[in-house]
Amino acid sequence: MSHKVLLVEDDRAIATVITEALRDEGFALDHCTSIARRDALLAQDSFDVMLTDIMLEDGDGLDGIASVHAAAPDMPVIVLSAQNTLDTAVRASDSEAFEYFPKPFDLDELTQAVKQAVARSPRLSAEDEAGEGGDLPLIGRSRAMQDVYRMITRVLRNDLTVLVTGESGTGKELVAEAIHQLGSRRTGPFVAVNMAAIPHDLLESELFGHERGAFTGAHSQAIGKFEQANGGTLFLDEIGDMPAEAQTRLLRALQSGRIRRVGGRQEIAVDVRIVAATNRDLAPMIADGRFREDLYYRLNVVPIHLPSLRERREDIGALTRHFLGQARDEGLPLNRVDDAAVSALSAQEWRGNVRELRNVVFRLALMARDGLIDAELVADILPLGRADQDASQGSAIEAALDEWLAASRPSTGTVYREALAVFEKPLIEHALRETQGNQLRAAQLLGINRNTLRKKLGELEIRPEEFVRRG
Repeated sequence: MSHKVLLVEDDRAIATVITEALRDEGFALDHCTSIARRDALLAQDSFDVMLTDIMLEDGDGLDGIASVHAAAPDMPVIVLSAQNTLDTAVRASDSEAFEYFPKPFDLDELTQAVKQAVARSPRLSAEDEAGEGGDLPLIGRSRAMQDVYRMITRVLRNDLTVLVTGESGTGKELVAEAIHQLGSRRTGPFVAVNMAAIPHDLLESELFGHERGAFTGAHSQAIGKFEQANGGTLFLDEIGDMPAEAQTRLLRALQSGRIRRVGGRQEIAVDVRIVAATNRDLAPMIADGRFREDLYYRLNVVPIHLPSLRERREDIGALTRHFLGQARDEGLPLNRVDDAAVSALSAQEWRGNVRELRNVVFRLALMARDGLIDAELVADILPLGRADQDASQGSAIEAALDEWLAASRPSTGTVYREALAVFEKPLIEHALRETQGNQLRAAQLLGINRNTLRKKLGELEIRPEEFVRRG
């Protein structure tokens, strides 16, 4: 006997494609385009699985979904949507959807999901519901971000440990905040600790706390991050920067669910969800003994990879408008951005990712005239302009640096100082050449304070007027 599928989809082309694919796999399909017809079909017949779009001709396809589950508790629901935001993914998760597919979707993946849905055991209701979403921190409707949203929704009703990877500035802490805010631990504390920002000799005390007299300067008992996060979520950022001894203690805490303050004898039970993050490739660190392999596997239960901004350029317009709203909240003028400016911004390399874009948008908001950010202003702020120019510039600098390292072979501990002495002056001269001697724009290009640039000009005996192009 064929499994019966109810397809609720008002896009005729998509409905036709899905219908043909599922019928080829032996499924029997009923198709409708509205909530009213959906409810009528469910009242008169039973189905093994339902596929539903969200935006239907007579309303929101998730409206009344609770009554659908009540009437047919064993029927899995697969949600389809072109409204590809984290809020949509969370709403699908809140509706107890078996799976969520953002459009456009892979038809083979959808077919496989339908097969899994009809073969599953009777559906169990979740014990609690995630929050309604509120001010969700992640922005973007690109395919790459859809994968992130789907992974987030899969960990909201469990306490599995999550490892978030991605370049600096991609928003790894925002993923951790979303998991906390939308999950079952949202009423507990969210505690974040950056491993790279804490001196190694203080890291264990920071994580696990210490007793009075545990070491010089420990004049009183201190509660560590694990205890502070009890009942909530502990976000361990830059996990790859942990020293070996702290890694061992962290592994023990994760395995046992208990910690011991530095200098203490009593073991303390802690109930925390761990979300860790790193911008480093941990594999070579494991290979050369700098990161424990057993700790990696303990942390990497659910991996979530955040794409770089270069991998989701289609989100730059939405991110820019979002950051303009934040700039207004900070007291900067209310501005709008035109399509040409968005195109110019999208052409950048954004090695600093979303964090860099936010800073640039705030700068644009400050310097915009007549309430408009246009391509000309973007070119003034980002004079290199095009991604290929920026990439070639970066490649040239990297090649020069490699050549210098090979030729000079600086000793350990002196590389930074010696490289700075060699490259600082030509780098500043390059910035002045690109900006025709404009010190403000040169400082912006270099990412340093204008006063710092003026000081460097004096120290390095650079005359900015020599870079002004004469008519």
